[in-house]
Amino acid sequence: MATKQEMAELDQMETGSNHPSLAVGYNINRGTSKMGLHTVEVSSIIRPGSLIPLPPPPTTGTATAADVEKGATSADQWGKNMQRWRNDNIDIGKADPGGPGICAFILTLFSFLLILATFPLSLCFSVKVVQEYERAVIFRLGRLLKGGARGPGIFFIVPCIDTYRKVDLRTVSFDVPPQEILSRDSVTVAVDAVVYYRVQNPTIAVSNVENFSHSTRLLAATTLRNVLGTKNLAEILSERETISHTMQSSLDEATDPWGVKVERVEIKDVRLPVQLQRAMAAEAEAAREARAKVIAAEGEQKASRALRDAAEVIAESPAALQLRYLQTLNTISAEKNSTIIFPLPIDILKHFIKPSKVDKYDL
Repeated sequence: MATKQEMAELDQMETGSNHPSLAVGYNINRGTSKMGLHTVEVSSIIRPGSLIPLPPPPTTGTATAADVEKGATSADQWGKNMQRWRNDNIDIGKADPGGPGICAFILTLFSFLLILATFPLSLCFSVKVVQEYERAVIFRLGRLLKGGARGPGIFFIVPCIDTYRKVDLRTVSFDVPPQEILSRDSVTVAVDAVVYYRVQNPTIAVSNVENFSHSTRLLAATTLRNVLGTKNLAEILSERETISHTMQSSLDEATDPWGVKVERVEIKDVRLPVQLQRAMAAEAEAAREARAKVIAAEGEQKASRALRDAAEVIAESPAALQLRYLQTLNTISAEKNSTIIFPLPIDILKHFIKPSKVDKYDL
């Protein structure tokens, strides 16, 4: 609020007076630019000892010759802003009541006399108790009492003129209703979350917002839609921790003027449409089958190479084939089978077969 002396100094500044007591003023320099345009430059002059809060001076402006002649420059606009600022300060000074009036003083005195007259019965209405996790915000005749919230423990109120409101400081959790969200890649998903918050400043939570709990719930639902709307479906499914941290930071910054501290946000569930679930399941199944076929083919390739190496080793020693026969018989007999297949080499039967006439001639 400006004083009469400050208003007089402002009047002298606007009329162009060079009074020595003037603390703040502005220089207006007019000139011509290289392009042939008339320019108007306004600069501030601040002398030491000034406490007058003035609006910032206008920046350098460029106008045509016609605008300069008509007076439609930035300096004229600044003069109008200065006059408006002075009128606002005068109105604010007249409207300030300067604290409670005589009626409030009389009501307060009457209430104290009534408490003394009805003592000790009045203690039942004057003494209040709040728990360790609660605080009480007291209003006297609609004005917030100095000293902040009361509690924990016992505190006193004046029944006729005081009203109070209890605020719980414990951490509160609530479920964000499922939100139908259209992701950045045009996929509709339903996402719900859990939010944990607590009241950090009871006085601000009561005086700055009508219902901090309801407001926080609505803001959480809106923030969930805004954050997930910028993500792809793959990011929503895989980056839940990052999304939760982003939501927590955004909510904490928005609810700070309400005296609310958002401690944690967790994405609870992501629900996809049934058709999209079937398509994703079919895609995953096809990918698994393709990988299984590739693995089976690689196994057969390695097995064939191993068999080729074994055949080369057996071909070098005929006795190795007999040992392989015996090993196979040992394996079959270990399983308690009633039928045993005994392989008989053809070379053994050669001596029992009569040679034909052609064979005789060959011999």
